[in-house]
Amino acid sequence: MVVAHEGDPVLTRLIEGDTIPWYKKKNLRNLYLLLFPTCMGIEITSGFDSQLINSLQGVDSWKHYFGHCEKVLVKGKMQTVCFNASMTGIISACYALGAICALPFVPMFNQRFGRRWSIFFGSAVSILGAILQGLAVNLPMYIVSRMILGFGIPFCIISGSAMLGELGYPKERPFLTALFNSSYFIGSLTAAAITMGTNRMTVNGISSNWAWRIPSFLQLVPSLVQLTLIFFLPESPRYLISKDRREEAFNILAHYHSEGDRNSLIVKAEMAQIETTIRIEMDASKQTYLDLFRTSGMRRRAFLGMMLGFFTQWSGNTLISYYFMKVLGMLGINNSNTQQVINVGNTAWGLVNATAIALIVTRFPRRRMFLVCTIGMFCCYAGWAACMGVFLEGNSKNVIAGRMALFFIFAYSPMYNIGYNSLTYTYLIEIFPYAERTRGIAFFQFWARGANFFSTFVNPIGLDAISWRYLLVFCVWVLFEVVVVYILFPETYNRTLEELAFIYEGQDIQNRQAIATEKQIQAQEFDFGKSCEVY
Repeated sequence: MVVAHEGDPVLTRLIEGDTIPWYKKKNLRNLYLLLFPTCMGIEITSGFDSQLINSLQGVDSWKHYFGHCEKVLVKGKMQTVCFNASMTGIISACYALGAICALPFVPMFNQRFGRRWSIFFGSAVSILGAILQGLAVNLPMYIVSRMILGFGIPFCIISGSAMLGELGYPKERPFLTALFNSSYFIGSLTAAAITMGTNRMTVNGISSNWAWRIPSFLQLVPSLVQLTLIFFLPESPRYLISKDRREEAFNILAHYHSEGDRNSLIVKAEMAQIETTIRIEMDASKQTYLDLFRTSGMRRRAFLGMMLGFFTQWSGNTLISYYFMKVLGMLGINNSNTQQVINVGNTAWGLVNATAIALIVTRFPRRRMFLVCTIGMFCCYAGWAACMGVFLEGNSKNVIAGRMALFFIFAYSPMYNIGYNSLTYTYLIEIFPYAERTRGIAFFQFWARGANFFSTFVNPIGLDAISWRYLLVFCVWVLFEVVVVYILFPETYNRTLEELAFIYEGQDIQNRQAIATEKQIQAQEFDFGKSCEVY
């Protein structure tokens, strides 16, 4: 087990003395209302996309428009097949491929132009992709449009997740970053509901092409909202300080974190801590990806980012996100409308439990919650594999086994959300210091998108080749995750970002940070030893 060193908790102690809730602070309340559509809402696009591809697999007009449908004998039953397993995988995975192509450029764009312009650019690219997707006239055009959509999303995700951590008040920061991924289910539920409705659109009794074109066009809506509102949001104070725009950063912190009180001890302490920490970080940083491997501490952070990338995509979640319709067909549920209803139900359940978990999970130590997540996922997959095996090996006669398999699929959702949905970006923002934060999240995104591309491509092939036994692969992999989390994940609970900046660098550099912060505090005539009010 890794035990992280604790930085000087001076700001944490001050924050604990602030008993006024955020909703009673007008400026902070307005900030959070803006953060939802501009930053938290970014994952709505990702959720919309994954659910759109999953739902469209149950829309006849989409299958006939892009596929070559024919009746084939599958395990003794006649079925209509429009795409082979490889093509199904490519259609689903091309979104991740577009994201991988964008990742080398995201940190440089962020550092040059700031968080807001990065979100603006990514949203504009996503809008273009959605328009082309809705206008697609053939399969190559559809695939390219999805790659363009994928290219835009990392600019938004990396900048938006960083903004939540860097603009939020320290007391609410963990909740903001935990809620970031839960908005995925808003997009997912919206796409599932829209497709369920448009699936009933027919022309002369035949499924209409608008059944897939309408939801494809509507994927641009979240990005259009971000593009419209992003410049109403202030820039990250940490970004401004890194660009020597100290006065602008102080004004933002004073306006939102102390309701305009420029003499607030908390704001002055934040400024002192941020400036000191960024100065130390920048002295050691070359502002390249090589910084992620330059020291032992950064290599350990990079390894955790890589593991989280794999874990968030190889834990069996993409099988449900992209191929739930196929799984339902294997369980004997073949009616298109019934599939859509179950799909909407599962997605709504995901939204409810993800949001509830995000509001609660940050109150507990991070490592403990990741352990609950991984052990819970293993139990769900083991139960799912056993029940699905009994159902399929018994020639689909054991209805109870089939329904129990569906139960374990629903039970999997909260287990995954406890850790990998609610805590991933919270944890990444905490373990990576400011100077390497966007590069660290981009590094995580590289492995996550790569793992997503591989899994979405391989999943239909694996299901076709070995049927329910393919689920056993995920059982073994998730057991590996339990071991890695237990041995290697450090605890980051209940500290500010600056106090976590040097968790791997040892006590000496943490002492340097504390001494430098104290000197700056004294230079600005602060007295932290006295009892103080926030305003």
